[in-house]
Amino acid sequence: MLRFPQGHALRVTRLTSPRNVGAFAVLRGVSLTRSYRKPARPPLSFVFDIDGVLLRESTVLPAAKRALTLLEGDNAFRTKIPYILVTNGGGKTEEDRCRDLTSQLGFPITTSQFIQCHTILKSHAHRYAEEPVLVLGGRQDEVKKIAQGYGFKKAYSTLDVKAWNPHVWPFYDLTPEELASTTPVDFSKTRLSAIFVFHDPRNWALDVQVAIDVILSGGVIGAPYVNPKKRSSAEKPVQLVFCNPDLQWGAQFQRPRLGQGAFRVAFQAVFKGLTGMEYPYEQYGKPTNATYQFAETVLREHTAKVLGGPVGGTPSVYMIGDNPESDIAGANAAGWSSILVHTGVYNPEDGPPTHQPTHEAEDVEAAVKWAIELRRAYGA
Repeated sequence: MLRFPQGHALRVTRLTSPRNVGAFAVLRGVSLTRSYRKPARPPLSFVFDIDGVLLRESTVLPAAKRALTLLEGDNAFRTKIPYILVTNGGGKTEEDRCRDLTSQLGFPITTSQFIQCHTILKSHAHRYAEEPVLVLGGRQDEVKKIAQGYGFKKAYSTLDVKAWNPHVWPFYDLTPEELASTTPVDFSKTRLSAIFVFHDPRNWALDVQVAIDVILSGGVIGAPYVNPKKRSSAEKPVQLVFCNPDLQWGAQFQRPRLGQGAFRVAFQAVFKGLTGMEYPYEQYGKPTNATYQFAETVLREHTAKVLGGPVGGTPSVYMIGDNPESDIAGANAAGWSSILVHTGVYNPEDGPPTHQPTHEAEDVEAAVKWAIELRRAYGA
């Protein structure tokens, strides 16, 4: 029995066998250092935010490709390290977004490792497959098509409502392109059972007005308003779902821009002004527990794919994000390690972050290197 460092052993049974002699000769010529040990499974895994971490809108941040190169095998563990991307962005199909990211980042990004804010709504589709619903956000009929692709067979937009009755919001006229994207439907005879805010609305005024019409009229636009406090308990209320709680996001402008969370605040302020109360809603997206649980399931399945077989759990998870309110708060609550980078929403000049990360790094490459070195230091 030949014994090597770190407890490795090689049993030599027939040195006269050409195959065994060749193997033994190769081994003698190899320096058996720690860096050549390939673990059965990677000792860590990563979850990345996208905007402000890997990209700023469509521009790739310089450190992004270097960070992914490390994870694709150019690291001290000499193995691929599993990672997924979780963003509060949306507005495109997962397939389209992964094609864009693959082209931008230079590495294959698949739908098995990508979650956007509305991906989780696929799990709602069976409940609303045959029921009319209103979907908000994005341009023209983009989110309507996404919803239909998820299985919402009767998804409609506020542009559809405007085309049905232009007087719904008289301060805006549909463009020819918007009009061409609409679906003819009589909303006075169609009860909308839910409102799903898939992506950031482009016309807040129109969307706030139509959402209020739907809720206060019990789903039938144009029907008499009834204050929710006075509705019968037997009457099913219109469900309201938001997919992204971010008040701000890191864009190419020098300061963060308002996001879907700001739209929610604006809607609730108007609704409270009319009714004296905010409307109950369901929230998805980072930092909600539901989204992080969903992400952990996706990461575990992707890790199994990377390793080529089932895994009992996920390696130590490191969340890298630029927004303390969503990325860091959610990761901390999920029990993950969190790394806050300085390339997006958070600016260290504004003071300490509202949620304390495990570590702060200048950019995503520095964050990945720090986590890998930390695992090596712990003997992973």
